[in-house]
Formats: sequence, structure tokens, C-alpha cells
Amino acid sequence: MSVAIRKPSREESLPHEAGGIAYARRHGRGAQTNRSGRFEARTYEPVDDGWESLGDLEALRTEVQEVPARRIITKNDSPDIGFDRSINPYRGCEHGCVYCFARPTHAFLGMSPGLDFETKLFAKTNAAQALERELAAPGYEPRMIAIGSNTDPYQPVERRYRIMRRILEVLSETNHPVGIVTKSALVLRDLDILQSMAERGLVKVALSVTTLDRQLARTMEPRASTPDKRLEAVETLSNAGIPTSVMVAPVVPGLTDAEIERILERASAAGAREAGYILLRLPLEIGDLFVEWLRANCPDRADRVLSLMRQTRGGKLYDSEWHSRMEGDGPYAWMIGRRFQMAAERLGLDKRHKLRTDLFTPPTLPGQQLSLL
Repeated sequence: MSVAIRKPSREESLPHEAGGIAYARRHGRGAQTNRSGRFEARTYEPVDDGWESLGDLEALRTEVQEVPARRIITKNDSPDIGFDRSINPYRGCEHGCVYCFARPTHAFLGMSPGLDFETKLFAKTNAAQALERELAAPGYEPRMIAIGSNTDPYQPVERRYRIMRRILEVLSETNHPVGIVTKSALVLRDLDILQSMAERGLVKVALSVTTLDRQLARTMEPRASTPDKRLEAVETLSNAGIPTSVMVAPVVPGLTDAEIERILERASAAGAREAGYILLRLPLEIGDLFVEWLRANCPDRADRVLSLMRQTRGGKLYDSEWHSRMEGDGPYAWMIGRRFQMAAERLGLDKRHKLRTDLFTPPTLPGQQLSLL
């Protein structure tokens, strides 16, 4: 089943006061608008000076600011997340997934969670050095570090910055376990390191597959790898002996939920060992961004999708309640979960692969005394 995507005209946009930008300028991007962040005291609107100058503006370009990170490991104590630490090599993400739950973090930078999030990026170029310092700290206890739980470590700018590869080199040298989630086939660039770590039980990789519909994926996740490329990456990783899984995430009721079984079947055929899913989450500004995208690109389905979302969130578009926020609540959410569970069990994707922590060897920093034991 394919979804009919509406093609906007080059001049089309939402009103300027809503942060709207003409389609020709934001072509290849996910968000429709660029409203000011929620912490800003002022909002800014583009105003035509009478010479139709707004039509002369260039297409939005990706800008990257290099920033040093004081610390790179982020801790969390969320009771419904299976890890307590993560690394984010970048802030913002060029993949431009319209539903990305990391978008609101750009508001803390005085920027828009809309188009700013996918065009104004921050690269933590000293991430590997910061990681070495933190792993060398006295009393550090190793547990799996999650990478890709916020923004994608293999987004397009990683080709140039190679921050993720340098992080993996540190983790491999110290025998530290890592779990990676990505929507990019660029992960195959680091196959040599991943294969070496897999031989020691230190790594697992998950590819996120939202839909198998190329047109829908291109519109909803404009700069991520195609669904087929992601599944090809699963196969390559699996053939190399790397524990690989697929995340059916997010599941969008009324838009992508019909594909759950087919995605899992394709993942199993490609060699995936496990799978997971997350129901679409729309916290803070993402609610408006997703509704704008939905009405602009899938107008015939918009009301149905929003109605089903509310049925899974107690009448709201989102409920941040622990545990239920990932899977939703109500009959429709239960049906999605049960369908996923039955398909995963049938295909043998319901197992969980544990990583080793007993091999960890803290790095020795320059000038640091070596252990006598």
C-alpha cells in the first residue's frame, strides 16, 4: 500500500507570520515552517519590500558550527529507557525527519525547532577527546552507551567531520560497549571497527525503518537513506557478524502502521536478530510541525491520522506519561503493540542481545600514571 503525496507549487508556503517559507527555498527539507523558539521574547517575520524580494532568496543551505564539548556522555534516569547514558556527536540533524522528537532542543539555543533544526547544525569536534577524559575518570563504571538516541550520528555532515568514527575508535580501544541507532547506510563506512567490536561482544546496531514507501520516506525523512538502503545495510552488517536489529519507529497511526509486518519480514530476511517499535511522539513544538506537514503533504489522510493519534493518547496529540509515552494507550495502541509482538515472535525478532562490560580498560591520558596492577 502506498500513500499519495501531494506536490506543492514552488511558491506555496504557510503565512509568513506562521514562519512559512516558500517550498522552492525549503525543497528537500522536512519542516514547513521556521517559527521562533518558545523561549524567544521576539518573533521575526520576513516582509516583502515591494520589489518581490522574498522570491529572490536562495534555497536554505546547511550551516555547521564547530563547538567544543566540555562533556560528551549524557546521563539519564528515565524509567522507560533501556540505557542510562548516551552520546550525541551533533546538535540538530540534516536528515530533517519531520517527526523527530529532538527538534525542541534547538529552542534552548534560541533557534527554531523547525527548519533551523535541520539547517543550522552544531558539530562537537572534540567529542573523542572528551570521551577519553570521561572514560579515564576514577571510578567510572562501564555500561552500554547509546548513540543515535537523539540526533543521528551518521547524518550527511558526518562524511566530512568523521566525529562518529573517532568516537568508535576510542570505544574500541577501551573495550567499551555501544549501541547505535541510525537511518543512514553511512554506518557501513565503519564496518571495520564495528566488526572488530562485534567479535568481542561490544556492539549492536539498529536501523530505523519508518516505511517501505520511497515517496513517503522522501517527504517525511528527506535526507535519510532510502528504506531499501537501510535494509541493505542491515544485511551487510549481519553478514559481517554484527548483531543487527530494526526499529519500526515511529509508527504513525493511519499512515505507516499497516506496514509493521512487512517491515519486520524484510528485516528478518536481511538477517536482523531483534526488533523494536515506538509510537509517534509529538512533544512541544513537534505537534504543530507534524500537523503542518501532514496537512500539506497528505491532506486526504490528515483528519484520520490525527483522530487515531488522539485515540492512542487519551484524547490529546501527545501524553508524556512515563512508560505509556513510547507505546500509547487505548484499543488502537494495544492493537499496534499486539500486531508487532505477534510478528516479532513469529520471525524470531523478540530476543535481546546483551553486550559485555567486563572487558573495559580505561584509557591512559598523557601524563597519567599507569596502573601497577
